[in-house]
This record gives sequence, structure tokens and C-alpha cells, in this order.
Amino acid sequence: MSTSAPAKEHAIIKTTYGEMELAFWPDVAPKTVENFKKLAREKFYDGTAFHRIIKGFMIQGGCPNTRQGETGMPGTGGPGYKIKAEFNTKSHVRGVISMARSAHPDSAGSQFFICHGDAKFLDRQYTAFGELVKGDDVLERIATVPTEHGGGGEKSTPIDRVEIESITIVPAN
Repeated sequence: MSTSAPAKEHAIIKTTYGEMELAFWPDVAPKTVENFKKLAREKFYDGTAFHRIIKGFMIQGGCPNTRQGETGMPGTGGPGYKIKAEFNTKSHVRGVISMARSAHPDSAGSQFFICHGDAKFLDRQYTAFGELVKGDDVLERIATVPTEHGGGGEKSTPIDRVEIESITIVPAN
């Protein structure tokens, strides 16, 4: 029987603006990492879009309502279940990926955000579960897409669609 540690894996987020590569932090958020990998392997994220962009703060995606032809309000969809928060000591700085949620701490499902700037005020309140290891230029391009007022009060809805073509889980190099 093998006692070797599981292979480290990364996520490749292929967007219409280029590719980003993420490394995971299973040591601080194991269930969150496994949920994200499971959804990626099931192609849940393929064809969704970054629906909320706030330059200097973050880009948010992972909502199934952002697929072409869907009628639900972007930012309100999920996988049909919620996961328990795994708050930790990792700081929300540029390049960190974290789970989006509603006001309830245990309300995350599929939506995530990647920090474009330091957002340390989110520390220990949102589940940080990985970080960008390649593609900072792509994060910058996405974060600077012009935005407009969507249904809410903030000007964070991208004018041009920023599609997540695929998220693939690959062995880390």
C-alpha cells in the first residue's frame, strides 16, 4: 500500500482574456479546495463569466446564472448546496482566491473571487483557499475591464463579457 502524499494540483483558469494558474492551500481549507476541484472536474465553471469586477479589490465568478442563455440573476446562483466556511489566517492580498458568500458565513457554494488588491478587511471572514502563481497580467486585464451599474448599487458589472472558458485541474509542476 502506498503511503505517499497526494500529488499537488493546480487549477488553470482559461478565460477570454488569457490564462491564470492557481495553487491551492489544502492545509488551511481542505473541504473548500476539494469542492472547487470537484466542480472544476465536473465542468461546472465552463462557460460561466466573471460577473463582478471592482478594480483594486477583486474579480468574482463561478455563478451558473452567468452562462449564455441563463435567466437567473448573475451572482445569485450556486451548485445547489452550501459548504461550511473554513476561515483561516491567510491574508486577502493580490492574487489570493477566496470563496464568495452571502451574509451567512456558511453560504458559499461555487462562487469565488480573486483579489486584485489587498482586501485584508476580509481576513478570517471569507475562506481563502489558494493563490495565483501565473497570470497576474491576465488578472490585471480582467480587473481593468470597464464596468457599469448592473442590478445593484455598485458599478461592477463588466461591459464586455469576461468568460471562463474552462477550469482544469492539473498536476503542479
